[in-house]
Amino acid sequence: MSSIDWTAINAKLPTGKDAESKAARLKMFHDFDPNGNGVLSLAETQKGVRDVLKIDEIFDAKSAIMRAFQIAKGSKASKRGKVGDDYIELREFKFFLLSLRQYFEYFEAFSRVDESGDKRINLVEFKNAQDKIELWVGKVDAEEEFKKIDTNNGGYILFDEFCKWAITKNLDLEDDDDDIAE
Repeated sequence: MSSIDWTAINAKLPTGKDAESKAARLKMFHDFDPNGNGVLSLAETQKGVRDVLKIDEIFDAKSAIMRAFQIAKGSKASKRGKVGDDYIELREFKFFLLSLRQYFEYFEAFSRVDESGDKRINLVEFKNAQDKIELWVGKVDAEEEFKKIDTNNGGYILFDEFCKWAITKNLDLEDDDDDIAE
């Protein structure tokens, strides 16, 4: 089991539809935006996770931040033309926070399977983690599932491949606190 305090992480992510969450999200967006230009770059989101949210576990999970950023920045039509397509605008910030939480959960699951810590999962590691994986997604044939996930046929599962699979399987860590406002 992990020592991650999922309840504390969820509490720091104002993702609700209520007025209090919206106000907290607006303030947080401005805190993430040190130059006040109304958009967030990848570097600003990473810095915001570290300095504003103060969630070290997520800050150390750079690939989770990057995935959340990439998905959120294109989630709504930009009001800034082509320039806005490379940044997160306020209207996309809630989706960024929701995605950040989800991709951090995937990162944590990926890390639990990646025994060597080399940011890729080989077949032996995947087979060794079969019991864990089945808790998260249900019964699987480890060898067949590995082949399905390894879409580039490189002999390893990369985080990007793992995320695509986790989404299709509705992966859910057994120890996380899913009580996040949507």
